[in-house]
Amino acid sequence: MVTLDTIREMMAQRLEEDKSRVFVEVTGNTLDQALEDASIQLGIPVRDIDYEILQRGATGFFALKKKNWFIRAYEMHKKRLEKEEAKAAENENLDDLEHIKAVPDKNGCAYVFCAPDGVYLKVAPPVGAGTPATAREATEKLRERGIQTVPEDLIKQLVKQSAGEYVKVAPYRHSPANDAMMVVDITDGDMKAWLYATPPGPGGADLSADMIIAFLKNNRVVAGIDEQRIRDFQDNPIYKQNYLVAEGIKPQDGSDATIVYNFETDRSKIRLKETASGKVDFKELNLVQNVVEGQPLAQKVLAQRGKGGKTVTGKWLEAKNGKDVPLPLGKNTRLAEDGLTIVAETNGQVLIINNKINVEPILNIEGDVSLKTGNIMFLGTVFISGNVEDGFSVKASGNIEVKGSVGKADLDAEGDIVVGQGIAGKNEGFVRSGKSIWAKFIENCHVEAGEFVIVSDGIINCQVSANRKILCQGKRAAIIGGYLSAAEEIHAKTLGSFGGASETVLSVGFDPKSKERLDALNSVYQAAEKELDDVQLNFNTLVAMKKQKKELSEDKEAALKKLGERQYVLQTQLEETAIEIKQIQDYLNALKNRGKVSASVKVFAGVKIVVRDVTEDVRSDCKATTFYLENGLIRYGKYQGPDDDMKRVPNGYTAD
Repeated sequence: MVTLDTIREMMAQRLEEDKSRVFVEVTGNTLDQALEDASIQLGIPVRDIDYEILQRGATGFFALKKKNWFIRAYEMHKKRLEKEEAKAAENENLDDLEHIKAVPDKNGCAYVFCAPDGVYLKVAPPVGAGTPATAREATEKLRERGIQTVPEDLIKQLVKQSAGEYVKVAPYRHSPANDAMMVVDITDGDMKAWLYATPPGPGGADLSADMIIAFLKNNRVVAGIDEQRIRDFQDNPIYKQNYLVAEGIKPQDGSDATIVYNFETDRSKIRLKETASGKVDFKELNLVQNVVEGQPLAQKVLAQRGKGGKTVTGKWLEAKNGKDVPLPLGKNTRLAEDGLTIVAETNGQVLIINNKINVEPILNIEGDVSLKTGNIMFLGTVFISGNVEDGFSVKASGNIEVKGSVGKADLDAEGDIVVGQGIAGKNEGFVRSGKSIWAKFIENCHVEAGEFVIVSDGIINCQVSANRKILCQGKRAAIIGGYLSAAEEIHAKTLGSFGGASETVLSVGFDPKSKERLDALNSVYQAAEKELDDVQLNFNTLVAMKKQKKELSEDKEAALKKLGERQYVLQTQLEETAIEIKQIQDYLNALKNRGKVSASVKVFAGVKIVVRDVTEDVRSDCKATTFYLENGLIRYGKYQGPDDDMKRVPNGYTAD
């Protein structure tokens, strides 16, 4: 049977639920749009929203006047309760963890509370290294409130238990007219709620925590209530002063999107490198930041949504979402599959140009390679408008072009090397190219090329090897001194010098790299063979000694074992080396290149010509001659002019 009291209880419960609800009022062109807006403001999915329609929208042809939908939206009661319970459980776990982490010292204490139905006593236990409360302290607290009828044994029992809960210890003659009074003051734009209480008179009751919370909710304070402070107020009431009991939740604007760079964006920073001895190498400035294809260059951190706040009265406070930023995609970069990572599309130098990430496959050095630039190492092509000074190195996975000259420096490129003026190595310079080398002249330098070495003026006192040809064609196209080898051809206007002051050795008809490897293997084979003879001699001596004496001393037995192991290692090494030597010899013998050395003007006496494995010393000057191998002898033939390879130019250049 539904009674009037039941209806009142239901209405009171419904009123409490309504007061505790947080709602927003939103408008939209459609109901779905309004619900979506409400979902963003409340921070919950649309499926968890209850709403009231305050105004129905009107659109379409027959509507006299267009009207937006206007709704009041709030979270479903069931969902809100589930969320509050989960949050409470989480907070409880966090409180337990915090308690475990740090326990402050606190003395035990006794508290007296006068309620309409009696006098209550609570004895709180000590915390940490605090001292427990005493029966005397509890008795004094009761006397301060004018309570003297509590049995001493009961007080001692409660103090001993220190349960931290209020226990009724005596009756109380209650005078409702003298109860403690309270008012609430809401300030700071509804962000703070203050309790102002007056003390009870004779026979008046104290304010309980439940009573204060209920009073706050009935006076529009429904959010941010600090229940711990209210419980503290119940134990130690502060009268005739404003006491903070609730604080609103301030909205937190979302952070803007950011770009996290995986490289140094400040090009002015110099990162000096220390040598193994701890000295700073000022040539290694590391100014160029190389990247490879597919390397992540930067990641985008998405903008964060703002977290809305609440006033103590439950009003929703909107927060701004973080602003998005565009991805700084530049030249030779692309977006990875995750849509947030920028990766390189090619090898090269990573730079920020016009606020965008670019990968440049060509490194332009304005001026000289010097202490200002440091050594250069680049995954691409390097263009140098000036010179390469002594003591510096330039290494590139592409081409290297130097408009000026190269001194006592190291140049190493996987592609072509082009030197506008010339190379003066001062007997210490080294230039290596995976393809071809072009220069005006080359002096006192070690040069290696995967294909051609092409020089206009001449090569003087150099060690040069080319897997194809060495070509000198110009007004002063001379080869004077040094050791030059090419698989196919060596060509110049003049070879050697008057009087043979500098030894000039020109070798053709074989792969220089293979020949060099063959020479190294032959040296290794000879050294291993000689060592094996010595090891076998000592080994056989010890074996004979053992047969004669039946046994050897410990040190000689160990030496015999060691010699046997070394003998096996050397035999294995000789077998493997012999196999590789035969392979190279077969390759060199199978080469179709007969090889030739040509001079369009003159060959001076003293020049040594090597074709394949045949050597010829030029004993007298000869003009316009081509040397070649025929029937096991080097022939002096009529000069044969250069072929089209003389007109070769580097990639990206023209013959003009």
